[in-house]
Amino acid sequence: MKAPRFFWRLVYFGPRIAYAIGLGPLIGRFVLLLTSIGRRTGRPRVTPLTFEDRGDSILVASARGSSADWYRNIISNPKVTVHLGRRQFNGSARAVTNADAIAQHLERQLDRHPFAFGAILRSEGLPFRPTHAELVRFAPSRPMVEIRPIDDAA
Repeated sequence: MKAPRFFWRLVYFGPRIAYAIGLGPLIGRFVLLLTSIGRRTGRPRVTPLTFEDRGDSILVASARGSSADWYRNIISNPKVTVHLGRRQFNGSARAVTNADAIAQHLERQLDRHPFAFGAILRSEGLPFRPTHAELVRFAPSRPMVEIRPIDDAA
């Protein structure tokens, strides 16, 4: 069942408020704020997303698939700003289409947040603890983005 757009706006509201009142260092362990440029409006759009910090890059997967506005904005314009805890930086985003890489990311997220991601995967028709092969088959419906910091001085 696809959640209506207003549901996602309500879900996004809480983390944005938490960052605004100074709780970024606490909530930043779980959620980052991604600012992309609206593909139609050209205005900044802020979206809270769960993430995986890989050291030199950050991975985020779209819970709404390729129809997510933030994902479509990134495809249109890969320049983004990331607010992660106390850090804020400009970055360049690229879509990751490798199903195995997406499946591995989902496995790591499931290990990190078993109940939340288990519930999400069950709502998508997968078992609580899906196999790698099941996640590879599921991966094309959940695009992933890799964000790398860019040096603004260049």
